[in-house]
Amino acid sequence: MAVSLLQQARVGAYILSQRLKGNRRYPLVLMLEPLFRCNLACAGCGKIDYPDRILNRRLSVAECLAAVDECGAPVVSIPGGEPLLHKEIGAIVAGIVARRKFVYLCTNGLLLEKKLPEFAPSPYLTFSVHLDGLEPEHDCSVCQPGVFARALAAIRAATAKGFRVTLNCTLFNAADAERVAGFLDFAATLEVEGVSISPGYAYERAPDQQHFLNRRDTKELFRAILRLGKGRGWRFNQSTLFLDFLAGNQSYRCSPWSNPTRNVFGWQRPCYLLGEGYAPSYAALMAETDWQRYGTGAYEKCADCMVHCGYEGTAVADTMARPWRALGAALWGIRTEGPMAPEIPLTNQRPAEYVFERQVAHAMAELPEGAGRRSAGKQ
Repeated sequence: MAVSLLQQARVGAYILSQRLKGNRRYPLVLMLEPLFRCNLACAGCGKIDYPDRILNRRLSVAECLAAVDECGAPVVSIPGGEPLLHKEIGAIVAGIVARRKFVYLCTNGLLLEKKLPEFAPSPYLTFSVHLDGLEPEHDCSVCQPGVFARALAAIRAATAKGFRVTLNCTLFNAADAERVAGFLDFAATLEVEGVSISPGYAYERAPDQQHFLNRRDTKELFRAILRLGKGRGWRFNQSTLFLDFLAGNQSYRCSPWSNPTRNVFGWQRPCYLLGEGYAPSYAALMAETDWQRYGTGAYEKCADCMVHCGYEGTAVADTMARPWRALGAALWGIRTEGPMAPEIPLTNQRPAEYVFERQVAHAMAELPEGAGRRSAGKQ
């Protein structure tokens, strides 16, 4: 595992304190989404399908830092959209680092080299650069040629200046285990700390609905990848038990509260992937969300989800509760043969509710005419 010892110690101490307090639900990573606007339009993305007046909105520096303080999670992930489009992203990151929170700034890399002077290397700051495989696979995934080459140049520029960098790889059903293994071999030659790898989530608003993995396919793909990886020195920036879960060896249920999301609408219910309402505060999100209504086996939209922002929190909690499991997987490798753990039955899941149009109409009605344009101009 390629997470720094400092981060492991701080996060471990935080989780232990939560357990000693008897807290069953607590935040591990704040998903801070300061804007939805992006400079790419990936076919598998469901995050940018909004009217311009919403895409032009931004969280202010003060709003971002207030969310960090309100939530209290030890790690802050800044996804989007493309966060480097935010004119004050440097000030946002600096404010979070000053609070000694670990920041993962997620980026497609197109603006990274240009924006590097706005940041200072720190053990608390990591650029998480999106690469969905080698050049042909990645440029196909993001629907634009040349993106892989520009992202790779930015990665090399960032590491040369002493920044921490990880790669973020999302896999779909066209992924080939041999090609993914080749990508992980290539990643091991770069001066990056590791790779976060996860199956894609079937966003209902994504233009391409044909290439998302179901749970069985996810497990078989990751078994094939990890089988090829034995002895090849790959570095993953995630918990061993999450990878063990992807390989079908754990029957985890998701912990959506472990990665709460704050965006331009408020605190998103129930998770980063699934927006079905918003709370005015973090406290209201935790107290008023009916968590039992979500997750695989409970809700149709969650049926095939095995994404890190739902299950990494579960895996980390299991690591703390039963460290011998993680130690065994680390010492002897993740099992890639034999029976898989029992699957969660879907027979009692409630049907999907499609609320996007209603939520957008409500947000547009509350947004003063011209507010989005003023925000974009100010930023």
